[in-house]
Amino acid sequence: MKETIEKALFSPEEIAAAIDRLAKQIARDYAGQPLLVLGVLKGALYVTVDLVRALSRLPDGPSRIELDFIVVSSYGNSSRSSGEVRLLKDTSEKIEGRNVLVVEDIIDNGLTLQYLRSLLSGREPASLKSCVLFDKPYHRIVEVPVDYTGLTAPDVFVVGYGLDYQENYRNLPYLAQLQSWVFSE
Repeated sequence: MKETIEKALFSPEEIAAAIDRLAKQIARDYAGQPLLVLGVLKGALYVTVDLVRALSRLPDGPSRIELDFIVVSSYGNSSRSSGEVRLLKDTSEKIEGRNVLVVEDIIDNGLTLQYLRSLLSGREPASLKSCVLFDKPYHRIVEVPVDYTGLTAPDVFVVGYGLDYQENYRNLPYLAQLQSWVFSE
């Protein structure tokens, strides 16, 4: 797999520092309140788990943290979004009257997060905020509010730390750019 990586973009240490910074911001906003953290699978698995762990280490954060996941897809097996967001697995927990934090790995065109905000806000949560580890603002189709943003990724196709290309590379502990020849195979 290493021969297909063009270069590392963010190291594990840079990612961990961004998650710690996000956790401090979130803890401050939800101090003493219960929080339901809703990770968007598959990509946000790593950031969601690491964020919840970081929140749990802070003494003045949420009074209780619950974790749930939702599965949506807009990419299929391609490197470009289809533009159509599909719900593959809904939440297990009811969100009505609860503080909900949606955690995404990356925001690119904005369609997935817009879809989720629309879907979830209709379920009447007490509050609905979003946290995105990597922001790629270059190809935004819709402007959607992001309450907590970690790092700005360059305008290249990225993999690692949960992000994949054809279900590969998610396990990399860093964010990387693929060699261009990978897409032509």
